[in-house]
Amino acid sequence: MTAKKTELEKRKGLKISNALRQGGNPYGPASAAPEDRKTRRAAERAAGLVSVALKLPSPLLARLHEQAQTSGRPLSEVVVALIEQALAAPAKD
Repeated sequence: MTAKKTELEKRKGLKISNALRQGGNPYGPASAAPEDRKTRRAAERAAGLVSVALKLPSPLLARLHEQAQTSGRPLSEVVVALIEQALAAPAKD
């Protein structure tokens, strides 16, 4: 059974589009090799950073995001500054 001319052209088009998808965009941001997770974690450990998972109420998280945006700093820096400030304050008994 032979394929029709249109079917052959459609398959050629699919081959081309698949080749383009697999090749990626050599000019876009995806062309830069993504940083390896292991490398990033090792660099963070060397800098003395430790990853911590927290569960925060939504309103509090929204306030933290808002403060980070207004200050122009990353969320992690804002949280670190607030924790250091709270720990430096005298304990209330």
